[in-house]
Amino acid sequence: QVQLVESGGGLVQPGGSLRLSCATSRMLFSINVMGWYRQAPGKERELVARITRGGSANYADSVKGRFTISRDNAKKTMYLQMNSLKPEDTAVYYCNAESTYWGQGTQVTVSS
Repeated sequence: QVQLVESGGGLVQPGGSLRLSCATSRMLFSINVMGWYRQAPGKERELVARITRGGSANYADSVKGRFTISRDNAKKTMYLQMNSLKPEDTAVYYCNAESTYWGQGTQVTVSS
C-alpha cells in the first residue's frame, strides 16, 4: 500500500504559478508510475501528467509547456510545477501511484 498526501493548492490569478507536492509513505524507487490527475466540477477526472520510476514524463496536451512533473526520491515526494495558469486549470488535483492509490486531493482555483 501507499499513502499519498497532497499540498500546495490555493487561489492564484491567471498567469500565476503554483507548485503541488505529493508526499508518499514509500520510497519512490519502489513505485513504477506516479501521476497527477484533476477533476473540475461536472467533469470527469483526467490525467494531467505522469512520471515513471526512470524519470520519463508525459503530459496532457492542455498543459504541455506550462506544467512540469518531477520526483525527489530522497524526500519521497512528487511535484507538479504549474506555470502560466489559466482559469480552465481550476480543479481538484489528485496524486496517484501505480494507477491504484489516490490522495485526498487539493483545490486549485485560477481566478482574478
